[in-house]
Amino acid sequence: MTIDTPSVLIVEDEPDLADLYAAWLEDDCDVETVYDGNEALDAIDGSIDVVLLDRRMPGLSGDTVLDTIRERGLDCRVAMVTAVEPDFDIIGLGFDDYLVKPVSKGELVDIIDQLQLRASYNEKLQEFFALASKKALLDDQKTDAQRKSSQEYAELRDRLAVLRVQVNDTMQSLFEQDGYRQLCRDIAGESVIRE
Repeated sequence: MTIDTPSVLIVEDEPDLADLYAAWLEDDCDVETVYDGNEALDAIDGSIDVVLLDRRMPGLSGDTVLDTIRERGLDCRVAMVTAVEPDFDIIGLGFDDYLVKPVSKGELVDIIDQLQLRASYNEKLQEFFALASKKALLDDQKTDAQRKSSQEYAELRDRLAVLRVQVNDTMQSLFEQDGYRQLCRDIAGESVIRE
């Protein structure tokens, strides 16, 4: 994985939108664009750092592409960039972050930066931030009553509490290194960490 120039695969079935994302990112990233799930599976390999993945596409869905990426054991971060409003079903999906369209250039650049940083974390810390992202998204999109009535949400909160204890040592080590400032930005973006 390259830190300086990340390799980004954009998977978006709307060509104009995919090309716009590519234009926004081409100065800072090595960008490849594909327009459906089958092309994504042909294009994805160990050289890809970040996948920006549309969730709802004709043919092979983004969820299926995501499952295949994880089954292949590819070491890349995946952000869903989609018009699909999140529901509790996202808890079981293996993405690292989730953006609801429309998105801005700044949001795409920021998410790639965050995912690049997370790639340097150990596995437990990566899982912690992926779950924290899901919780933050559901906190924003669902009412208190909806969250309280969801078993999946309760399990998500419990898993985050367990992971928080497990990652404290790793976080302390990062605070003592150069990753301190970026980790703080990442944590601030995940307002769900302390509850």
